[in-house]
Amino acid sequence: MKPIWIVDDDASIRWVLEKALARENLATRSFSNARDAMAALDSETPQVLVSDIRMPGESGLDLLAAVKARFPGLPVIIITAFSDLDSAVAAFQGGAFEYLAKPFDIDKAVELIRRALEESLRETSIESGPTETPEILGQAPAMQEVFRAIGRLSQSNVTVLITGESGTGKELVARALHKHSPRAQQPFIALNTAAIPKDLLESELFGHERGAFTGAQTTRRGRFEQAENGTLFLDEIGDMPFDLQTRLLRVLSDGHFYRVGGHQPMKANVRVITATHQNLEQRVRDGLFREDLYHRLNVIRLRLPSLRERREDIPLLVRHFLVQSARQLGVEAKRMSEGALAFLCGLDLPGNVRQLENLCNWITVMAPGQTVDVQDLPLELTQSQDGVEAAPAAPADFGTAARGAHPGGQVLTHAVAASPTLAALGAAGGWIGLLELQAASMLSAGQSDVMDVLGRQFESALIKTALKHTHGRKNDAAVRLGIGRNTITRKIAELGIDGAREE
Repeated sequence: MKPIWIVDDDASIRWVLEKALARENLATRSFSNARDAMAALDSETPQVLVSDIRMPGESGLDLLAAVKARFPGLPVIIITAFSDLDSAVAAFQGGAFEYLAKPFDIDKAVELIRRALEESLRETSIESGPTETPEILGQAPAMQEVFRAIGRLSQSNVTVLITGESGTGKELVARALHKHSPRAQQPFIALNTAAIPKDLLESELFGHERGAFTGAQTTRRGRFEQAENGTLFLDEIGDMPFDLQTRLLRVLSDGHFYRVGGHQPMKANVRVITATHQNLEQRVRDGLFREDLYHRLNVIRLRLPSLRERREDIPLLVRHFLVQSARQLGVEAKRMSEGALAFLCGLDLPGNVRQLENLCNWITVMAPGQTVDVQDLPLELTQSQDGVEAAPAAPADFGTAARGAHPGGQVLTHAVAASPTLAALGAAGGWIGLLELQAASMLSAGQSDVMDVLGRQFESALIKTALKHTHGRKNDAAVRLGIGRNTITRKIAELGIDGAREE
């Protein structure tokens, strides 16, 4: 993580903030004037910038303008005096994350910087994206047609609609289209429109201004702004609410949009790729999807075949996923017997490639030997007469356990207890691999709150363990975890953790 920059001509302010942030294990770099900070931006950038508004030479507002012109997603906190509220208003108009009024409470200042840090890390993870596009594998004629289409579209900015059943790899194709396009060096931003609640989707797409609605404490860039000059991939477009379809159509038509609560039109230079597993023509006939938007999106249609249409690719995919899963867990890759491969090739696998990948993850963890035969596969597959409704047992069980767990519960407890193999992996440090399996299972099950559920359970487990080691002493636990007193107090309240006490 990059350091937090502090820009203030007052050495005492710099010292206080440096010491407070050091206690939170946050790196800092300080400047006594805005000019030096501007010069440093030529070679590096901070994670968050905190600047006084009035300094000799260039002001904090000058620095803010320079930062926002080059790094629009970088949060800037402006320090101002109570008597200088006009300047605070100007700071917000210039795109400041928040302002800090002197004299300030140091704990509140650290908490504010923490909030800005979380926003900065979120923006960084979105804009950096994966460094490599995952492989699209396939030798079947149907997949060769897909590869040829990607090649023909490689130098085009045309809008593409990708159709196909769930789990066929629509996002992989969208990433490949971006990777081989003139926009390859710009951001690729993906959004599953079915996974975002209707009342939040508009803000997610177009961003919002500070105060646009309850909880909008800061101005936030939407996915269109984050994808500027790059590619925006809208998955499950068929599930987009009807009223938002109108706003999307307007952006596609003239390239302009407004943030929620905003009055300044924004210009979008974005290539839009959409995907759906639904029959859009039928949804148009049913009045659930705008016909004009359908025609705007359906410029080039790329249909992905189901796994049933490319059974000859199953052995290739199985070998790839077994190697990938073994690498993630740090174990030797399993091998499939000829009989087991023939059995898998005969299944319909309604979850397509995603279901096959989950099955290979299950095999890596649960199959007893290095060579896997039919009897080593999940009972739900081997006992099914036709395999149509079959699904890997362990990932489904993991997902059920997670959805049924109380906030702060242990996601993998029952799975590890039930399996010596999982217990051994956990003891050997393989818990990250198990966490990845759990996340994959929940995502495949269609859960839209995976980050929140697993994040809360992870934080709860850490805090509870620390409290046990400190016999319930909250402040001591915070020191051992490397977090602030305010942070642990807030987390204990949010997660409903009992047994904590003051020093």
